[in-house]
Amino acid sequence: MKYSKLAVEILRNEEQSIYYDPVYHGRTLKVFGIDDDPISVLEYMAGKYRELGYGIVIFDTHGSFTEEGFDTVVKVEDGKPTGLDPIKMAKKGLMDIYSAATVVQTVYELDRVLTDRLYVDVLSGKISSVPEAAKAGEKYSEVIMEGYTGLDEAFYTGEPPELGRSILVNLGDAHSVSVVGTAFLVLAAAVEKRRGVMVGIDDAAVLAYTTAGSAAMPLLTRPVKKRLTVLGTRYAIDSVLNIAGPTLLLYTDPDIQSVVYESNGVPPGAMRRHVHKGRGALITRTTETVNVEEGELPF
Repeated sequence: MKYSKLAVEILRNEEQSIYYDPVYHGRTLKVFGIDDDPISVLEYMAGKYRELGYGIVIFDTHGSFTEEGFDTVVKVEDGKPTGLDPIKMAKKGLMDIYSAATVVQTVYELDRVLTDRLYVDVLSGKISSVPEAAKAGEKYSEVIMEGYTGLDEAFYTGEPPELGRSILVNLGDAHSVSVVGTAFLVLAAAVEKRRGVMVGIDDAAVLAYTTAGSAAMPLLTRPVKKRLTVLGTRYAIDSVLNIAGPTLLLYTDPDIQSVVYESNGVPPGAMRRHVHKGRGALITRTTETVNVEEGELPF
């Protein structure tokens, strides 16, 4: 098979090396495993794409990634300032103003009319932060305040971080799912249009759990030239299984392996091999066929 320059060896067996190629296989790779196995794959692939000159953006819910090699480290903790205020970030040029208004719409469930009103007020300079929007006395303020808490106030406090070419988002010390989901959505909107970047997400199922997180996932898994996304997870749930793209199945519970094979359309029988520790199965699809290649992990 012909491979592009973005192909990376993902498995190897007695006969050959097995490559994941975002150009030919799909630009979102889903990785299912237990313990730290998905993190190990993300670390390995981040290293490979750094060598290819790609920027790296990692969303880490376990706090397992080291900070070395990242231009920007964003640490999110409950009740601590992050500066991840989408309106402030739009004012700073880190995202466009309508995207910022849409983030607020998603987090606080504004309707379209109120979102457009907020957009106009931000565009005109009347509103320059989410806390200002919450306290402005407008109709959208009333809706925002229904879900606005002290955690939100602290979260938006501070200056927006300088988002370098390689970004590590450490979510390991945050326990509020709403804070984690909001951080994920804000930063996904900020990096959505980047090219020449590998985005790594672990745990994808956890981050897709909230309304904000589920809204962020399509921003980063939509096929885009010169971008690929690697989703690591320990949970075989529909929100991840249904995302288009190839699958790397690592060692995990036999029932989970069966669910992953089933969701990928792998027929019962010899193709559904049990994956042992230290090995993996790369499941790829075309419009006509499904293919399973098994081998050892190369790291």
